[in-house]
Amino acid sequence: MHKKLFSSLALIFAAMLSMGSVYGAEDISPIPKISEEWRFSVVPYVWAPGIKGTLNFSDGLVKTADYSSSNVLSNLKTGGMIAGEAHYGKWGVMGDVISATLQNTGNIPVVVPTRADGTVRATLADKVTVQQTILTGAATYTLANTKDLYVDGLLGIRAIYATATLNLALDGGRNKASDAKTTSTVDPIVGFKGRYRIAESTWYVPFYGDIGGGGGTTNLTWQAMLGVGKTFNKLVDASLTYRALYYDMNNGGVLQKTTMQGPQLAVSLNF
Repeated sequence: MHKKLFSSLALIFAAMLSMGSVYGAEDISPIPKISEEWRFSVVPYVWAPGIKGTLNFSDGLVKTADYSSSNVLSNLKTGGMIAGEAHYGKWGVMGDVISATLQNTGNIPVVVPTRADGTVRATLADKVTVQQTILTGAATYTLANTKDLYVDGLLGIRAIYATATLNLALDGGRNKASDAKTTSTVDPIVGFKGRYRIAESTWYVPFYGDIGGGGGTTNLTWQAMLGVGKTFNKLVDASLTYRALYYDMNNGGVLQKTTMQGPQLAVSLNF
């Protein structure tokens, strides 16, 4: 699935380059202009986070999760990521959707006691599946809009639905066990987002930050992003950023002090 996403983005980049030559004579700025007209943006992206934390199952079992970005991509079974914004004057709304299923399989050598000769060597197959959907929505208001700086304040919610499943199979699958835990929570968030223009060029620094919690299961959640981007024309720009998302849930939640962080490649289509 991730290969298809990267292929789609590569096609979009090729289209951007061709459109960039068509609109090359324009005076292009990466800073949005506020006007009493609607403006929209749709942002497909690929985020490849490393995941570090613990998964809490229903019987109290806690399993450590420590995957690099390359591990996550190799273990990605299905996924989709897209964001969007709509603005009228200084007011706006934004939304972000992440849906992914990760699965990791391993084998652990163990020694099992028997009645016949005391012990026998066997293999314990270990398969962990994490399914999660993260939805972020917020109302925005423009706090700064100059030729080099654009900043929106935001107030909204982040919802997460996460299921962790652990499957164990001993001695070729004759002895099996499984456990699963599902958590869903909705938390209020407050934050800001924007971009800074580099040296009056078409290059810019995108930034984002929010913090929240108290939605029942969540003690604390925050998200941050920083990187570099380029505006190709009035219709298209692209960015490469580093994004981090943190969740600290109470004893009833799946994600115990879990951080997801890694590079993100995004293409913004502006209307």
